[in-house]
Order: sequence, then structure tokens, then C-alpha cells
Amino acid sequence: MKIGVIAANGKVGRLIVKEALERGMDVTAIVRSANRTEAKKVIQKDIMALTREDLEGFDVVVDAFGIWDDEKMNLHSVTLNHLADILSGSSTRLLVVGGAGSLYMDKDHSQRLFETADFPKEYLPVSRGQGKSLDELRKRNDVKWTYISPAAEFDPEGKKTGSYVLAGEEFTVNEKGESYISYADYALALVDEAEKGNHIRERISVRK
Repeated sequence: MKIGVIAANGKVGRLIVKEALERGMDVTAIVRSANRTEAKKVIQKDIMALTREDLEGFDVVVDAFGIWDDEKMNLHSVTLNHLADILSGSSTRLLVVGGAGSLYMDKDHSQRLFETADFPKEYLPVSRGQGKSLDELRKRNDVKWTYISPAAEFDPEGKKTGSYVLAGEEFTVNEKGESYISYADYALALVDEAEKGNHIRERISVRK
């Protein structure tokens, strides 16, 4: 399997690269600056400079792009729309590293996590930005996308346990009432989805 990882230098991107390489996949790191991953194959380009030709031949492209600058939250939509446009009509699947804030709190899907009263204000801009990009992605029937939301507590330093719970559109917790996943176990879940391709044009979520 040929897999390209956009924003591979980021914390979650590097772990996705590592997980895919450990499974013997043909991995290309797609990075804006010098490659800091374990991948030997590299495309060094800004995400907005990527072309259809750049992404030809990949079975899966992972979009691990993220931004925290409140003034640039529109880039979640801008970059994801660009990737969808250049992958439109192709057989390449697009797996998106999403956020937890857009997960629904009820079966009617009338309220999202970031719309609850006690949602941390410091995470509101990024959650709204990611939520908007997901809303736009849902309209695309010309791209084989899968949006993968982590748990509310997304731990960059957490250990890889080798297990996770796969859920859907709704916010879920474990038996202790916790919504938690480490970056390493999230990477495991994402690469599993890359291999299996069970959730085309769906949003899924993962937690411990």
C-alpha cells in the first residue's frame, strides 16, 4: 500500500508515518520544511502547492494538517477543500485527522461537543474551524474521504497500548467516564482504517 502523509513533521503525523512503516507500507512524508520523520520518500511542498500529479499513485493520502492561530482558522477549510479538489474523481482515499469538538452529544445530532456550556473557551476557535471543514467535506461525493475524530483528551505523550474503541458520530466515554486517546493509539486506528477502508464518506471516532 502506498500512503502519503501531509504535515508528516507534526507530532501525530510522525507517529502515523512510523506506524505505517512498521507495517511495511510504502510511505511518503509530505512536508513544508525539511523532513523530520522516518520516511525515506519525501515531497517537500506547502499543502496549497500540491497538485493532482503530486498525489497520483497513492492508495491513501492522510491529511494531518492543523493550525492553532485564531486568525487563520479558515485554513482548515481552505486546505481540505484544496485536497478534495485535486483528489476529485480519483481512487485515492483521503483520511483526515479531525477534532473531537464536532462530535454530537445526542442521537438526534442537534448539539455538538463544542456547543455545550462547559466546553473550554480556548479550544472553541479550532473546534469551530475543524467543524466547518467537516461540514463542507460532507458535501463531497466525488472524494473517498474518511474523517477520524480523536477523543476529547488527545494526549501527545501517551503510550501506545495497541488497543482502542472505534465509535461513530457521537461523543462516547469509557466505563470511567473518560474520553481519552493517545496520539500513538490514534495513529494505530488511522492506519487500520487506511488498510481496511471500511468507512468511505463517513466520520468515525476513536477512544480508549
